[in-house]
Amino acid sequence: MSTPKLVKADVPDDDVTNAPGSASTDARPVREAPPAPPSQSWSQRKASLIGGVALLLLAVVAALANFGAVEAVVTPADSARTAQDLIASEGLFRWGVIGLMAVAILDIVVAYALMVVFEPVSRSVATLAAVFRVAYATVFVVAISQLVSALSLLGDPDETMRAIGEFHTIWDAGYALFGIHLLLIGYLVYRSGFAPRIIGAMLVVAGLGYLVDKVGAVLVSGYALDVSRVSFVGEAVLIFWLLIKGIRRSPASI
Repeated sequence: MSTPKLVKADVPDDDVTNAPGSASTDARPVREAPPAPPSQSWSQRKASLIGGVALLLLAVVAALANFGAVEAVVTPADSARTAQDLIASEGLFRWGVIGLMAVAILDIVVAYALMVVFEPVSRSVATLAAVFRVAYATVFVVAISQLVSALSLLGDPDETMRAIGEFHTIWDAGYALFGIHLLLIGYLVYRSGFAPRIIGAMLVVAGLGYLVDKVGAVLVSGYALDVSRVSFVGEAVLIFWLLIKGIRRSPASI
């Protein structure tokens, strides 16, 4: 059966009707609807607040868990003393491990929150930045597993010390991924138009600091610089911008 031909009537286009079952096309060009924005469970405003709170909690919990619990029982170059102190403060050490696991989870929350906030700038770059932060969190979890192993090796001080050393080695290696994450976030902040460009520049410097330290440790024997210790300022500024500035903007303007 052939397709019925469309007969143009001498009436305005709005009055043209088609018989049931016939195929027709409107003579006027049809405008395509703009693509729908990506659906997110969080608005940009909500993501800004959650990201800022998560980053603040992350910094506090990481400091307490690492320096207040894990490092408190470690005596460098003295495996016997370390094992003895770990046995004496095993409960504190275990809470430190739990705290570090919570930090890894917060890292994933931050990754998603920053992706939502900066996705309007560049969806691909924001997604890539989130991927690198999640990858860093994954490496961090692997590092934490070495601390769990240390708890089962208390009868062998040398193996206990080795496991704690592996924790630091793996965690330090993961900072290369974290540095790339900061470079990408810095780029997004700089290009955003709704965040101060100086924050973007500071985040790029922070990212480069981590990368310089990690590459330097590989290429230079006895590398002693710690650039990231002074270049991290952009990370702190980002926290306060997300908390103070981000939540004061309307969802449409962030």
